[in-house]
Formats: sequence, structure tokens, C-alpha cells
Amino acid sequence: MPIAKYTASADTTITNAYKLPALETRATGSNMGAADAMQIFSLYGQVSASAGIFTSVGKSRLLVDFSSSVGQIISDRTAATIPASGSVSFYLRMFNARTPFTLPKKFTLVVHPVSRSWQEGAGLDMETYIDTGYANWDVASSNSSGITSWTTPGGDYHTGAYVAGSTLPSYSQYFENGTEDLNINITPLVEEWIANTGGTATANYGVGVMLTSSQEDGSEKKSYYIKKFFARGTEYFFKRPVIEVRWDNSKKDDRGDFYLSSSLAPAADNLNTLYLYNYIRGKLRDIPAVGTSNILVSLYSGSTAPTSGKLALPVGGGVATDADLNITGTWVSTGIYSASFATTSSVSQVPTYFNRFARSSDTVVQYLYDVWHSASVEYFTGSGISPKTITASPYVPADEWVLTITNLKSSYKTIEKPRFRIFSRPQNWSPNIYTVATTAIKPTIIRDAYYKIVRVYDNLAAVPYGTGSIKYTQLSYDSEGSYFDFNMDLLESGYAYGIKIMSIEDGIETVHPETFKFRVE
Repeated sequence: MPIAKYTASADTTITNAYKLPALETRATGSNMGAADAMQIFSLYGQVSASAGIFTSVGKSRLLVDFSSSVGQIISDRTAATIPASGSVSFYLRMFNARTPFTLPKKFTLVVHPVSRSWQEGAGLDMETYIDTGYANWDVASSNSSGITSWTTPGGDYHTGAYVAGSTLPSYSQYFENGTEDLNINITPLVEEWIANTGGTATANYGVGVMLTSSQEDGSEKKSYYIKKFFARGTEYFFKRPVIEVRWDNSKKDDRGDFYLSSSLAPAADNLNTLYLYNYIRGKLRDIPAVGTSNILVSLYSGSTAPTSGKLALPVGGGVATDADLNITGTWVSTGIYSASFATTSSVSQVPTYFNRFARSSDTVVQYLYDVWHSASVEYFTGSGISPKTITASPYVPADEWVLTITNLKSSYKTIEKPRFRIFSRPQNWSPNIYTVATTAIKPTIIRDAYYKIVRVYDNLAAVPYGTGSIKYTQLSYDSEGSYFDFNMDLLESGYAYGIKIMSIEDGIETVHPETFKFRVE
């Protein structure tokens, strides 16, 4: 489940714009913490300064707090629900709210961490600013001891040095049309919040979102009015401001799609990767004697079982230099190890003397058996791998597919975390009666495929294809075909959803026609 979402625990809009209708006093004491939207703007020349020259500027900024969310992120990381630092990215996601007002274009929003605690407040009015409270433009919070004002009106932010010896990364996003959602990678900031190595200097008070200083202060002599985002109080489940966590945990296990080394293929395509999954009473556990260290893998050949002394010939890809031609495997995550290597074609068949019933001209299919071990202790012997041979073709093969999810249910609870199993085969595959009666049908692996989940009634992409730098919706595969895990609490209950599959080959994206539907209760 390489995606998780953590909703904001507080948000509000603060402004120093002039109040309607008189435009005589600024709304610096107004609060909009309970509104279902937030707004950012810079309004140039709202009132006349003198002689009819309009020079005043009204500003509006957003405050969004994720303190409780980061606490949950810490708990989830401790439980290994999300990966350790360096293996995961955190994105600030906020979603455009349509407005009848003029929409600014060609502007940039910047994100700064807030350096002081603040309150959300219960104000609603975003038009005439009649609701007062805290936080507002001048004051961060209030309690029985009195009010705590911002050091600088408009909020206190880390805009330079954030932690001693380091500089705050620049978080910003350019908006060409103004209708775009906010989607900014703030991984270094969230990791600072998690580590909290600087005490109050790295304490989590959320973020402020605002226009750049030159666009906000009126120096350009133009207005940027008005950009709105949905707030956490919105009725729209998928529009709430969130920290979205993304990582790629896809596992491409070639046990069912194993190829012998060939001069027809580049080096990368000659490599095969095998996985070992160490389940103990239903849970993945590291092998005690191995832990997170390397593990060794030996390949043996045989027609029905590993044949002693008939060692296969791995080449490259982590093969050790010792006499046993061990392959060096590595720790992937708790209880999971992998090894990548290429294998010569000399192991594809065995001569007649292994089969006493064969004629002198016969050969017998040879299997490969992977033995995972550490020194003299053997931990696992894989079932026979039937290696395939890479061959050239005199024609262009059809690349249309038929897909099905073999374990799809009609409905799921939000507490469920199912693994969806996807069977794929070429569309023109035509088995004969003998094949159907005698052979367990094996899937044809689509090596680079992704899933998307859409809400059926409005086709909203609840989870879009994650094909960017972080391939967070990439399908895994093993000997049984492709699969992916999904956490149903990412979806709003009471709706039907559909799973779509897209594959990519040589940079060409193909969206498969099937839609696999289910309901979340």
C-alpha cells in the first residue's frame, strides 16, 4: 500500500483586507477557521490613499496545521506501515475550489513552516469579515493568560535558516491558469518535524501558504484575486488538505517469468530477480541469523528436483567469486530478501542419461532450483523454475491483453486492506482442449503496469496513476501474476469505485478497456 493520506488537523484564513461595505477599517481581527474553504489574494488599490490614487494593498494568507497528522505518521513509521526516511516522500496536497470571482493567473504560491503555535477559531464569514477571533492577522492565539500576538502581523514563519547549520528548502508552485491544485513535495520539512532534532526550532506548527512577496505587496501594481482551496471542513471527502505519503514498494519477482541469458538482449534484460518471503505465523519476520545482512543463493539444476553437483551457471549481477558461484542476495524489508542475476543457456536441457526411458535422441526439460542459505545453513529451496529462451521474431507480435481480477469482491469495508490479484494473457491466446484439460494456466506477465481507482458516478480519480518519479501505483508481480495492495480507508464509504489498469512499453502508455467495479461500505 504505497500511498497514505493524513488530513489537516486545523486550518484558517487570515487577512488584512478592508471590510465591506465602507472600506474604512481593515479586517485584521477577523477569523475564518470554521469555513469550508480558504482563500489567498492580494488586492491592489482597494481604497484611495489621496487624490484618487489607489495604492493600498489587502492580503490574505492560509494557515494549515498537521501536528496530529505528523504524530500519526511517526506511529505508522514505528509500526513499519510507512518506510523509513529516505524511502518515502511527503506531498502537501490542497485542492482548488471553484469561485464566481475573478481568478488570478500566472502566479506563484510559496509554503513556509509556521514558527509559532496558533488557534483555528470558529469564524465563518469570508465576505464581510464580521466574525472575529483567533487566529487572525495580528494575533496567533488566546488563552486564560491573555493573547499571543504574532511577532510580525500576518504570521511568523521560518523563511531563512530553519535549523542551525541548514537552510530551509524553497517550497513553491507556479500556477499558469489558476485552477490547478497545490501539489508540493515537502519531504525535508516533514522529516524535520518527525525528527524534531532542534527542539522548538523544528516544532510542528504547520505551514503558511501565500503569494510571493512581490506579488503580494503591491509592487507589481496589480491584483491577484482570488484563489480558493477547500478547507478540512468541506463536505467533499477527496478535497480536504492532506499530507500525501508516496513510495514505491513494487516487487518484480521473475520466478514465473525467468529468462536465460541471450546475446539478443541488453544486459539489464538478461537479469532476473527472485524473492524470498519469510512468513512466520502469518507475519513477515527477518531470518534471525541473517537479519538485515546479505544472504547467499545457489542455483541447482534437475529434471524433477535439485541434482547434487549439477550447479547452474549464474553470470554477473551479484555473483560472488567463491568456488560455489554463490549469488549475493540483499535484505529488502522485514522478512523479504532478493537476488538479481543472469543465467547461461547451458542449463536449459539435460542429456538423455538423466531419463532412463528416453530414446537416445531425446532430451528432458531442465528446471532451476534456488537454494537460499548462509554458509552451511539452508533456509529455503524454491520450486522448479522453468526458464524461457529469448528468441527473435519474424513478425510484430500483437500486444493487446485480456485482464481480470481473480479475487475481486463486490464490496469492501473501509477497514479492509485487500491484495488484488490480476490475471493477464494475450488477447489472441487460443488454448486447445489438451492444454485446458492438462495444464494449469499461467499468466503472461505485464512487466510495467499501474492501477488507478476512480469513483464511478462522476469518474473522479480517487487515486490517479502514479507514473512519475515515484511509481506509487506500480503493480508488483510474482509467479501467480500481477498484484497490488490497497488500504480501503483511502476511499469514501457509500460509493462504487472502479479499478483501471495502464501498461507502459517503450514509453507508450496503453489504458486497458476493463473496469473492475466494487463498492465501499
